[in-house]
Amino acid sequence: MPEGSATIPAPVLERLHLSTQPDYVDGPVRAFAVATVFWGLAGFAAGLFIALQLAFPALNLGLEWTTFGRLRPLHTSAVIFAFGGNALLFSSLYIVQRTCRARLFGGEDAGWFLFGGYNLFIVVAATGYLLGITQGKEYAEPEWYADLWLAVVWIAYLVVFGGTILRRTEPHIYVANWFFLSFIITIAMLHIGNNVVLPVGLSSRSYTFAAGVQDAMIQWWYGHNAVGFFLTSGFLGMMYYFIPKQADRPIYSYRLSIVHFWSLTFLYIWAGPHHLHYTALPDWAQTLGMVFSIMLWMPSWGGMINGLMTLSGAWDKLRTDPALRFSVAAVGFYGMATFEGPVMSIRAVNALSHYTDWTIGHVHSGALGWNGFIIFGALYWIVPKLWNKPGLYSTRLVSWHFWLASLGIVLYAAAMWVAGIMQGLMWRAYDSLGFLQYSFVESVAAMHPYYVIRAGGGVLYLAGAVLMAVNLWRTIAASAASAVPATLRAA
Repeated sequence: MPEGSATIPAPVLERLHLSTQPDYVDGPVRAFAVATVFWGLAGFAAGLFIALQLAFPALNLGLEWTTFGRLRPLHTSAVIFAFGGNALLFSSLYIVQRTCRARLFGGEDAGWFLFGGYNLFIVVAATGYLLGITQGKEYAEPEWYADLWLAVVWIAYLVVFGGTILRRTEPHIYVANWFFLSFIITIAMLHIGNNVVLPVGLSSRSYTFAAGVQDAMIQWWYGHNAVGFFLTSGFLGMMYYFIPKQADRPIYSYRLSIVHFWSLTFLYIWAGPHHLHYTALPDWAQTLGMVFSIMLWMPSWGGMINGLMTLSGAWDKLRTDPALRFSVAAVGFYGMATFEGPVMSIRAVNALSHYTDWTIGHVHSGALGWNGFIIFGALYWIVPKLWNKPGLYSTRLVSWHFWLASLGIVLYAAAMWVAGIMQGLMWRAYDSLGFLQYSFVESVAAMHPYYVIRAGGGVLYLAGAVLMAVNLWRTIAASAASAVPATLRAA
């Protein structure tokens, strides 16, 4: 060491390093992360309860507010828009600042407006469901007053996210931000386009401007692309950031990620008509939806391969990092769901699967496996960093969560796949005289054991989420001095 030089203490080095970083806005990001866990538990519990209602109808309790018809949209909105939406907001606002090396546009005030405004929408919409105030549209149940407020919040989200990108100090826009940007812009377009309504005076009711098959076409243009851009594109933005971070490896192919982005963005928007096979929708429109759905195999599996191959040279980390297992398993579920979906869009297959619980199994294998697991992996990685902790409270609890949730998905999806195919076959079975061989009531009775198995899967999935909530709470509550690195707690 040259004369006169001295070793710089590590804390001083850390302060020097931090002083070169922008003053990131993390308060609202923390709030979104906490809301993600809260709404996840609420949504999973609601899903388990309505699953039990199907197996044991007495659990409708004889009250209009607790019937399956009112609790079902409460469950779907809680897991998609509350759990999933808060996860997208915390991850996108965290990622865009780090990858752009820029403070959030609008600062703390903008972040807190997004947090308060978005979660206010969730509460208002959920209250409407319990009171029976809905539009009766899949994934678009909130009435006009809630939709109007969400449009304001969502446009503010676009301004904040886009403004952060414009003020970036990095010359390159990382691919995750392209996926987030497409998700934000497309959801704004879908939400506004599907909710052009005429309110009835000052009441909570409204009438849509479109009617009949036109209304159905607009609804499934919205409905399928809500899946395509809310539950796929936005979560791919999470995948492209968190998997490389967790694996400590660069994306396998940045070029493939760009091809993945543009092909997915172009193809997905046309796939909605496959929800309307054998309806009054013209055959050419049904065929168009089917063809574009099948074409989605290519970009979807290209993205899956890109995510998995990012672990090249780092597969050993799966043994020591159970949080990474969630992210990698999520990519596997993404590939499975994006294979099954195009298969079910084929008209001949759809004739068997439509209106059956096969569709429920397909949706939940993707939602629980792809969306749920990528959120769990992101939370386990980001919470210690947001609260400046040395590690998770317990990686053993993470492993328990992983295996409980995985077994829950297997029970749930397998039961619904078998039950759905059975339903389809029973509904189309004819006797020698051309009469239906089974009554509808007989097909409902045959579903009972599968509904019980599905509820069992839901119990396991919810139990895993409870372990996660405890683990994250203990991680946040631990003092910096007493926090033990996760690798030691796992020993």
